[in-house]
Amino acid sequence: MIGALLAALVAAGGLVAGALTSSGALAALAVGTLTFGVGGPKWGVLLVTVFVSSSALSAWRREDKEPLATEIQAKGPRRDATQILANSGVAALLAAASQFAPPGAEAGLFAAYAGALAAVTADTWATELGLLSRIAPRMITTGEVVEPGTSGGVTVLGTSAAVLGGAFIGLCAAGLAALSDVAEFGSLDVHLLNVPLAARLMLVTPVSGLAGSAFDSYLGATVQAQYTCPRCGDVTERRVHGCGTPTEHSAGWRWMDNDTVNFLASLVGAAVGWGLVALL
Repeated sequence: MIGALLAALVAAGGLVAGALTSSGALAALAVGTLTFGVGGPKWGVLLVTVFVSSSALSAWRREDKEPLATEIQAKGPRRDATQILANSGVAALLAAASQFAPPGAEAGLFAAYAGALAAVTADTWATELGLLSRIAPRMITTGEVVEPGTSGGVTVLGTSAAVLGGAFIGLCAAGLAALSDVAEFGSLDVHLLNVPLAARLMLVTPVSGLAGSAFDSYLGATVQAQYTCPRCGDVTERRVHGCGTPTEHSAGWRWMDNDTVNFLASLVGAAVGWGLVALL
């Protein structure tokens, strides 16, 4: 019940601030309730940190970014239910799984959780800051210059932002892990090679974030669905172009939309986070 209440407050705040649609608020309520109520404060606070930081960055200089990507990207800055589930569904399931994990496995699950959220954050930071790059993006697979907002396009600024986004989540995850260990055990919980989980998270999450963001860009450049406006000739992710003309499928897999790409990228971030923290 406390988890549901906290999730409701966050969802309502997102709705009022214009960061969520009505369906997005309901999805945030469901995901937040599961994460807060089952995972606990450490898991829930990190999820809220991701949502608040990403929403704030999306709103920053929105008037400068919207003209660059509005005609290409399928969705605007307000997140709907599908976006919420695509970006946080993996993390919520990991939070729930932590309650059923055998002794000693919780640390690995939290690292996977942080890795999934680092990938989501890195991709958001890369997109939002990459749109402001003064240097045109290049396709990650071919190096071809593309328009800002094109799926698969990368910039030095955007890639740097991806690393910083992952590092930010790592710093937050490390602090939460340390505080949780102090609260539960009275001292830092030390695992494996006497390296605290908090320290390992700070090393792992930048890599998880960059890996997830790069995988997102690779899928965007290769198999994500693209459509062409028969009237304007513009390539877009939209089923209906800004001019009002229905678009025609021209490349990629029809079912591989941006939300599916984001979901798979979060899976990669989770896998990298779990694997690296185990190696360390």
